[in-house]
Amino acid sequence: MSIETAAETTSLTMGAAVWTGPDTIAYRTIPLPEVPEGWALVRSELTGICGTDFSILHGSHPRAEAPVVMGHEITGIVEVAAPGGPAVGTRVIVEPLIHCGNCHPCRQGDTHVCRSLKLYGIDVAGSLAEYVTLPAETLIPISSGVPVQEAALAEPLAVAVHAVSRSGLRGGERVVVFGAGPIGILTALVARHEGAGSVLISEPSEERRKVAEELGFDTVPTGSDPVAAVLDATGGDGADIVFDSAAHPSVAALLPKAVRVLGTIVLVGVYKKPVEVDLQALTFAENTVVGVRVYTRADVERAVELIEGGNLGLGRIPVEVFPLDQTLAALTKAMTAGAVLKVFVGPATATAAAAPGKEEE
Repeated sequence: MSIETAAETTSLTMGAAVWTGPDTIAYRTIPLPEVPEGWALVRSELTGICGTDFSILHGSHPRAEAPVVMGHEITGIVEVAAPGGPAVGTRVIVEPLIHCGNCHPCRQGDTHVCRSLKLYGIDVAGSLAEYVTLPAETLIPISSGVPVQEAALAEPLAVAVHAVSRSGLRGGERVVVFGAGPIGILTALVARHEGAGSVLISEPSEERRKVAEELGFDTVPTGSDPVAAVLDATGGDGADIVFDSAAHPSVAALLPKAVRVLGTIVLVGVYKKPVEVDLQALTFAENTVVGVRVYTRADVERAVELIEGGNLGLGRIPVEVFPLDQTLAALTKAMTAGAVLKVFVGPATATAAAAPGKEEE
């Protein structure tokens, strides 16, 4: 689908939020996408906003090229089914990864770390539109009995599931999470569910610390040294497992000090540039440092299982939903790092649907 095609070339159109350049989103009426053989047409219900979308918005993402319909945290209803895929009317979440199938990781079955990994909503049109077309194999059914705002957490929850799996957590460990954004909170919830002995969260935002506390987590007190707080909570040993979901240079400097000897550091957040880390300290303590990149299919399926089972109390996470024609406002809200932990974009309003070409600047 070319999002530059004039809407009048077809009688079948839809509303879409189109990234047209740095810090600009245009609400447009565009042609309904064609549905290739083996693909499905999905009506977008909710699209989650995440940090990757911020970099696209600002024009700093290395692959995104304007114009593009963003949105890779996809929840929707199947409108046109693909052979062998979920039936019409099924609510689905989406595994949005696009892999080459030819590189060494792909040949080994590790498609989530494909050498040329791409995503819907970045490299191909995503779900910040009324409809999106997707290959049948990307669709994973989720119960219609699950509140849609919980179902829409499946993609970021899969990141947390993958991070905890990579950490080697077996039960009873003293866990520290740096960063109480969506991924940090979800990682803490999964770690607790999987049997962590304790979970301490370090977060500079007072509003997000409060969210963590309301979810039952201990937090580093305001104005306290995070390392001192970790050592105090662990009898001077340091944490067994440290999850870094903040990906901030100031946090990188703390990681070797917060983890115990022979402990594990899990890098969940994505650093935007190289940072200084005390490798000597990590070497002398024989620490394990683990990277995390997105998730496997099994992680997504596990996330759906946790959501359907109601195991994590996701309904307590504060969220806010914006209509499609207010996508820029949704992105702005998500970047504030306030008490609203997760921002979603939902269907277009009636007013928006009648206003093709509306620009958000």
